[in-house]
Amino acid sequence: MENRKMKIGVISDTHLDDYDEKIEKKVAEHFSDADIILHAGDMVDLNVLKMFGEKEVKAVCGNMDNYSVREKYPDHQLFDINGFKFLLIHGWGSPWGLEEKISGQFKDVDCVVYGHTHKPVNHVKDKVIYFNPGSAVDRYFNSSRTIGILEIDKEITGRIINL
Repeated sequence: MENRKMKIGVISDTHLDDYDEKIEKKVAEHFSDADIILHAGDMVDLNVLKMFGEKEVKAVCGNMDNYSVREKYPDHQLFDINGFKFLLIHGWGSPWGLEEKISGQFKDVDCVVYGHTHKPVNHVKDKVIYFNPGSAVDRYFNSSRTIGILEIDKEITGRIINL
């Protein structure tokens, strides 16, 4: 992609068996001008992708995803956007210490986008941005439903959005 300002919609842990009109409205409200959408796993079923219309989507599978999702998407993706190296991964095992587990396996990235914990995260550690949009549907592990936005210009900045 050419070097220009970009807006990236980030969502994870949708845990839906099918398309959901309420979530689609929220996604459309916040991601309508996004250049690309990242789904950090646990969509559960590929029908969830219908919510994003014609937008380009990069996705990974999570521990709760069905066979069709696992067949189509890997457990992690490394890619470049505007000269920044991204790792998109769901996560695994216990949610405690997940960032340390991820950073121990993947080096030389500028931004780690992950899910699994259902808790939103947006911070920098050792010059790497760690970004977890939380869960768009779950209130069990977190008091609110959240998604995220990453913006790229000369640097990457992120924000969490309460739905």
